[in-house]
Amino acid sequence: MISMHADGGIGGFDPEAVKEIRSRLASVREQDIRIGFAIESGSRAWGFPSPDSDYDCRFVYIRPVEHHLSLVPVRDVIEFPIVGDIDTGGWDLRKALQLALKGNAVVVEWLKSPIAYEEEAGFRSRLGALLDLIMVPEKVAAHYIGLMRQHFQNQGDGAIKLKKLLYAVRPAIALEWMRQRSFRALPPMNMLECLEAINIAGELRTAILDLVQVKKQTREMGQGLPPMLVQSFLQSSFEHYSETLRDFGSDPDRDQRAQHLADKFYVQEVLQRDS
Repeated sequence: MISMHADGGIGGFDPEAVKEIRSRLASVREQDIRIGFAIESGSRAWGFPSPDSDYDCRFVYIRPVEHHLSLVPVRDVIEFPIVGDIDTGGWDLRKALQLALKGNAVVVEWLKSPIAYEEEAGFRSRLGALLDLIMVPEKVAAHYIGLMRQHFQNQGDGAIKLKKLLYAVRPAIALEWMRQRSFRALPPMNMLECLEAINIAGELRTAILDLVQVKKQTREMGQGLPPMLVQSFLQSSFEHYSETLRDFGSDPDRDQRAQHLADKFYVQEVLQRDS
């Protein structure tokens, strides 16, 4: 875990960008809103940034009790205008939990981000313990298959955006990590960490690592010809896991228990400041 330095900086990050992100987070807290944690998402946390990658700060927040007592519902997201290369936004804990129950991997990826801007003491461990109980790996696998479908299809046979290609490789590697653990655990957020922990052909591993190195030296929207090994890996992964998905069954009782645990956790977090 890379945490913020005492002077407000993160190793290798533009100090002015970190300063601006901290200012935005402070403006959220000024509204009497707790920030459970604020992390870096996107390619910097995934392990394959470009020289001009954006700063993608994402956070989970908890509104005070009085915000829940209005007849007018409040938005479940907080967004800031994208200025330059700084993109900052957060989810209400309620939204994060609702999506987690559906298998959306985003919140658990945020939780596992190796780069933290700030976090409330104990919140990440509490939320992590809950997610271990309510996140269903099969549903998370479906989420990653959806990402593969989104980024892998319609690429064509010529040069493609390296960013788009790696955005398809990342869920494919996550799925392979899960398969090799019988879909009983959730993968790390960092793609390189995930890649290191799976058994795949050495030539494919080298091709993926070479692609990462190219992206690290290429502008964010750089293009290139996709290596055939990587293309074949994506095609076979998409076909295999799409078929595997059909074998996953539903469990209404399990889902109801998970919903109960999530409800209880949410109420406890909202009431925490008054306890």
